[in-house]
Formats: sequence, C-alpha cells, structure tokens
Amino acid sequence: MAEISKTDKPVLVLLHGWGVNQGVWHTLLNEISPRVAVRCLDIPGFGSAQQLPSPYNFDAVLAALATQIPDNSMVCGWSLGGLLAIALAERYPKKVMQLGLIAATPCFLQKPDWPGMKAVVLEQFSQALQRDLSQTIGRFLAIQAMGSSTAKSDAAALKLAIAAFPQARAEALSAGLGFLTQEDLRHSYANLTQPVAACFGALDSLVPVAVVTELQRLKPHAKLTTLAKASHAPFISHRQEFLIWLNNWLEAATTSCD
Repeated sequence: MAEISKTDKPVLVLLHGWGVNQGVWHTLLNEISPRVAVRCLDIPGFGSAQQLPSPYNFDAVLAALATQIPDNSMVCGWSLGGLLAIALAERYPKKVMQLGLIAATPCFLQKPDWPGMKAVVLEQFSQALQRDLSQTIGRFLAIQAMGSSTAKSDAAALKLAIAAFPQARAEALSAGLGFLTQEDLRHSYANLTQPVAACFGALDSLVPVAVVTELQRLKPHAKLTTLAKASHAPFISHRQEFLIWLNNWLEAATTSCD
C-alpha cells in the first residue's frame, strides 16, 4: 500500500483520462488555488504507474487508486478519470469529501434513455488499438480537442504534456475502453452523499452536452457548468475559463471545510 504523506491543506486529487497520464495537469499547477495541496495520480497502467494489478479490472484499479488518496480529499476526474472518481466516492466515501467532474459522465455509452457515445465508436477504437497503438492514441487526442477553435494546437498540447511520462500499457488501454463501454454508474451517482461540481464543454463529441440535463435531473443539487465553446479537454482549449471554474469550486469547497 502506498504511503500517504500528510499535509495541513485540503488535498485536491486529479485523475486523468484514457490514453494519457498525469502530465495533462502539470501546466496548470502554478495557477491552482494555494488553498489546496494538489496530488496528480496516474491510473494503473498509465504514465508512471506501470505496475498492473492482477487481475486488471475496475475494482482493482479503484483499490489501487484509493491507497494513494488521503481521507477527506477533493477528487476531480476528467473523462475516464471522472468515471473512476464517481466509483471512488461511492465505494470509498471516507476518501472523497467533494467530487469534481470534467467532461465526465457515470455512463459513457449511449442508451435508449441516455445520451452518450455509440458502441460502434468504442469498438472501432478497440480494434484500432490492436493494429497501431500510437496512431490510435493520436487519433483519440485529436477527437478530444474536436470542436474547439484551436483543435490542432490543443491536440498538440495534449501530446506534448503526456510525452514526459511512459506510454500507457496496452493492457490498460484495452481495459480502459472496456470500463467506458461497460460501466453504468448512474444509480451510484444519483445516490452519492458528497457535493458534486462539474465542468463540461458544449461542443464535446464524446460527452454530449445533453448529458448535463440528465445529470442535473439525477442530482438536482449538483453544480454543473458548461463552457459554451469548449470541447472534451476544456483545461487545454479554454484554460482561463476552466481555471476560473476550478478555483471557484475549490474556494467554495475549502470554505465549507473551515
């Protein structure tokens, strides 16, 4: 079990999305509220977390992450990281005092009663991974930036940010797509006891903006924000707007703890 260092400040834990690593957060660190101590984690199999739990499944990944999260943390996840953050809040409630979501949903797959990605899109990624891992990751990064006015530079920034860390392991990439396809945490999300805040991009092609209405319906007191011109990576494409959202959330969350 990883040793957790103590800090006098509330801890903000940041969880990255599929195909990338903690590097996506590093250019933001100097502009995040000094009221918190920031901890950027790599999901097992991504970035510096090259050791895989055995078997590699959703429960094992959650357990591995939970060992690295101090009690009463503010846990904020982007995309796949948000899916994991929802599950952490439900299964390890002592770890998660406040939940933050960035372009994330408790159910990524489109269903008759739920907006989301079509199964065929995730299946295409799964098949492409087996043919060319690097090319598939590049394509996914481009899709994450799609819709923003600076899509090409956004995708390039993502690539640069993650390049400082080891490439994700193929097993983790494949399993991560499985998590996005199979996990449906809508009931879990609706029944969370922790306060929830979230930031979405109105132009997101992976988490359609229609999800926001459904999430508000499931959890009426959640504080959900939509950035009108952002897509799936608002912290890259709309950095200042995103930082305003993040720091406002942290200010409110830490004030409520004083």
